[in-house]
Amino acid sequence: MRTPSILDHRVAAVRRFNRFYTREIGTLQQGLLKSKFSLTEVRILYEVANRESPTATEIGRELRMDPGYLSRLLVKLDKAGMIERMTSEEDGRASHLRLTPAGRTEFTNLTFLANAEVGTMLSRLNEQKQRLLVDSMRNIEAVLESVPEQKEPYLLRNHQPGDMGWVVHRHGVLYAQEYGWDERFEALVARIAADFIDHFQPKKERCWIAERAGETVGSVFLVQDPEQVGVAKLRLLLIEPSARGLGLGQRLVDECTKFARQAGYTKITLWTNNVLLAARHIYAKAGYQKVGQEAHESFGQSMISETWELGL
Repeated sequence: MRTPSILDHRVAAVRRFNRFYTREIGTLQQGLLKSKFSLTEVRILYEVANRESPTATEIGRELRMDPGYLSRLLVKLDKAGMIERMTSEEDGRASHLRLTPAGRTEFTNLTFLANAEVGTMLSRLNEQKQRLLVDSMRNIEAVLESVPEQKEPYLLRNHQPGDMGWVVHRHGVLYAQEYGWDERFEALVARIAADFIDHFQPKKERCWIAERAGETVGSVFLVQDPEQVGVAKLRLLLIEPSARGLGLGQRLVDECTKFARQAGYTKITLWTNNVLLAARHIYAKAGYQKVGQEAHESFGQSMISETWELGL
């Protein structure tokens, strides 16, 4: 009988961890989070929800799934009323996927339940053990990542419960630290975020949240201008200091432009201030033109506000 090697022991250890963790997070149940959908089906819903009208090929590549198996699951989700297909304007042979209203409701509910379940698990641990667990998970990700860090080492997704609180908090903190703006700016951001949720129109408006290594690092909003037909407004562009220099700001602004064109807008406008040099550089690079400016006293500072526009 062959004596087990070091590799054999390590294989056994990894498999033992896999058995423990799949049991711990409930993936062995027939339906994930007591829903009628399996773990794989919920993972597909996540990709559709957090990508800009992806194709089945894109999802299959991301999840490394067999095309035939993926196709069968997509048919099932389609029949369940969770997703819908749209023929690509560029390639009539391809279809883009998006969640239906029922699918978005189901996904939102599943996200809430998943967050609650993980929160319950973490609440059993003290602060030190929570940090140890999260750091260990990040180490596993880093070790198993099979490709070098890409040019864009971040994920863009749609907003989820809790994101508006992050947007308000981080705007308040960063603008106070970097520009000396007082709490009245935080109040303004809170009103903008609340209006977005209260009057959200999925076909005409969008919020992008950027994540890096499991941490939220950026945001931007595109909303309909209530006073001008066919005009959208870009709002609340924010990049955490830890994610600057990655091209994330330009990517977020470009996503706004692409979505605005698809939604049928003819122009995007934005309001900024002359002290926000990095943001102004991003806007200029994206093709925006400054069309007006005005001196004002706001947030405890003397500034010059600017209006920028991009014709579509």
